[in-house]
Amino acid sequence: MCGISGIFDTRERRPVDEALLSRMNQSLHHRGPDDGGLHCEPGVGLAHRRLSIIDLSGGHQPLFNEDHTVVVVYNGEIYNFQDLARELTDSGHVFRTHSDTEVIVHAWEEWGDRCVERFRGMFAFALWDRNRETLFLARDRLGIKPLHYALLPDGRLLFGSEIKALLVDGSLSREMDPLAVEDYFAYGYIPDPRSIFKSVRKLPPGHILTVKRGQRCLPEPREYWDVSFRSNGVRDADEVAGQLIERLREAVRIRLVAEVPLGAFLSGGVDSSAVVAMMAGLSDRPVNTCSISFGDPAFNESAFAEQVARRYATDHYVDAVDPDDFDLIERLAGIYDEPYADSSAMPTYRVCELARKRVTVCLSGDGGDESFAGYRRYRWHLYEEQLRGPIPQWFRGPVFGLLGALYPKADWAPKVLRAKSTLQALALDSLEGYCESVSILASQVRKDLFSPRLKRELQGYRAVEVIRHHAERAPEHPLSRVQYLDMKTYLAGDILTKVDRASMAHGLEVRVPILDHLFLDWVSGLSPDLKLSGREGKWIFKKALEPHLGRETLYRPKMGFAVPLASWFRGPLREKARQLLLGSSLMETGFFDERRVRWILEQHQSGMRDFSPAIWSLMMFSVFNARCNQLPAEPGV
Repeated sequence: MCGISGIFDTRERRPVDEALLSRMNQSLHHRGPDDGGLHCEPGVGLAHRRLSIIDLSGGHQPLFNEDHTVVVVYNGEIYNFQDLARELTDSGHVFRTHSDTEVIVHAWEEWGDRCVERFRGMFAFALWDRNRETLFLARDRLGIKPLHYALLPDGRLLFGSEIKALLVDGSLSREMDPLAVEDYFAYGYIPDPRSIFKSVRKLPPGHILTVKRGQRCLPEPREYWDVSFRSNGVRDADEVAGQLIERLREAVRIRLVAEVPLGAFLSGGVDSSAVVAMMAGLSDRPVNTCSISFGDPAFNESAFAEQVARRYATDHYVDAVDPDDFDLIERLAGIYDEPYADSSAMPTYRVCELARKRVTVCLSGDGGDESFAGYRRYRWHLYEEQLRGPIPQWFRGPVFGLLGALYPKADWAPKVLRAKSTLQALALDSLEGYCESVSILASQVRKDLFSPRLKRELQGYRAVEVIRHHAERAPEHPLSRVQYLDMKTYLAGDILTKVDRASMAHGLEVRVPILDHLFLDWVSGLSPDLKLSGREGKWIFKKALEPHLGRETLYRPKMGFAVPLASWFRGPLREKARQLLLGSSLMETGFFDERRVRWILEQHQSGMRDFSPAIWSLMMFSVFNARCNQLPAEPGV
């Protein structure tokens, strides 16, 4: 794993500020503590930080072709690089290293921008072709690896693995995007391609950006891959289960290549346990596994992880996390570079810290819930769709809307008495209803929270537009549809972002076999009723794993990877929350209604309402803004 950054003059061949490029590179030192390199020529500067995984003695970047006319900086792993190297060698290309990086430059020479279609793995890279005067940026299909870019008024294009590399250039505007603020308080993260800054964009998953010197304006990224959800024709459950295990085992196998210590996260859930089971069957040595334990039994899965570790005789390591792990709150803003409200970032950071003590590469089970319909919200969405179907919108809207408005909001009451959100969801169309189900702050809560100024700047924009955009290409089946929407938003924007930043903060590479694009394409083509059968999510995945994992692992209630926010804000974080929400850092943005913020705090701390998601989101925004104000504001600083 690595960090990349660079500068490209889109207009002419002006000298690149090498000192600036060096500082951009140094800002990503945590992503690649083993090595670093720069390349500068008129109008182009490329920088790289390296975490050495394969070809430890070679593979230094920036890496060139034979005549030094093509050069690349790259973050990721291409698992089929050896097959591609043989094919390219047969076509006359000469290799000087045994690294997967060199495959990229020769693949570009051979296949041009279609080279990305041949790569199997996770990657973000920037390639400069001097003869074509072309900069080529690419990001992997699912967005496992990040890439950000910004075009400055003087025509320089900045890019980097993390936004912090771009912010090293003090001439980059720090003006926040009001649309990103709305997105953040809806989703808890900022979906691609937006960032919190108007000036910075994220290259979306499965996209490339080709920039030629002299173009009058920056072109739009081009999509080169999308998950298909086309039926693969396999219906028999036993046949599916058999194929599933073989395909998963192969996706795991190709991710075991490394010249450094390798292991796996083991939470005790279905997905991580499945990956460990496959690894154990492929290895002649005990698998290194790690997990963390919490003091609160409601959030502690370590006993289930121990069961799997014993079954497969793994070299298992467990560490207890301080139940009041508050030190990370301030640090998270520096890790994510923009507001990020998934509180599981805290335990994720700690488990990556733990893993790095023993290994350099870790396999994870991320992507299982999106691929196999494991989230409870999928089941509830199908229930709601069954009710929406026979009742026309002209009737549902006003009737259920009125019932939802009249029904009391009672977070303290038993779940059976909490029907307000369901009634409100039924009043909406399918996409708006799903948006409300995934939103951390409901649309009305956001509307009440935002200041008149922010509402004016939004000009009617609502976060549901993110989902509407992707829904234009989503499959028709209601389950496949929401799985697709999550893959386009939540998976890349939240889950994979969380793991990338937390792991890279410790110089740890994380590989995700369930998100192997060939495996995922096959899984997406399975019948929806094999994924969600009755009330059982991941049904076919669990059935396939029955010979490999115990029923308690496969069929126990889902726990998640959360922290006890609600009790924190009524106890040890009570004053911290008040300071961050009512202090100058948050209010000086002008985005929020101070009276409403105060009301939210009082309602939560009195125990009448659970506003912990709103309080945490506001805290993370406040911490981010405070850090943003400390960044250099002048060019060259």
